[in-house]
Amino acid sequence: MSTRTWESLTIPAAGTYNLDAAHTRIGFVVKHMMVSKVRGHFDTFNGSVTIAENPLESSAELTIKTESINTGAPDRDGHLRSDDFLSADKFPDITFRSTRVVGHSGDEFTVVGDLTIRDVTKEVELTVEYGGAGTNPWGAAVWGFSITTEFDREDFGLTWNQALETGGVLVGKKVKIEIEGEANPAA
Repeated sequence: MSTRTWESLTIPAAGTYNLDAAHTRIGFVVKHMMVSKVRGHFDTFNGSVTIAENPLESSAELTIKTESINTGAPDRDGHLRSDDFLSADKFPDITFRSTRVVGHSGDEFTVVGDLTIRDVTKEVELTVEYGGAGTNPWGAAVWGFSITTEFDREDFGLTWNQALETGGVLVGKKVKIEIEGEANPAA
């Protein structure tokens, strides 16, 4: 992989890199019944990162297929695909498009962009940790990253809930996104 040094980081050369679906996980965490957390992920997605000559001018885009939601519980997954939540039939994609890199400290970058769920677009801020670059045992170039963000699902029209007899609600409002992944040079 062609790399360069930028502010003491060894980063990939400028160019476009595609997410490696076999080595990327787009996960989420939501509070359940006010006492525990449910974790899940999306099985189908694609995305790319374009690293600029000045890394602070880089951009990224991601498309997630809503029908691919997977929490390990088929009944819950069906409910999440329904009109109560993602409306997967009407809104097959969740998208993210970065608009700017607003800062960095060491290997951690703050990226702002537009997240669209159910045709509602809101600006979100991502914390992106750059994991490094290298070459895998088969000679392919790869670089890694970890991304986190949190948002209120009700901002995107995901308002279904159920009151609990003991007080509180069944599904928490806050959704935490956790992405771990790798990217490879675009062909």
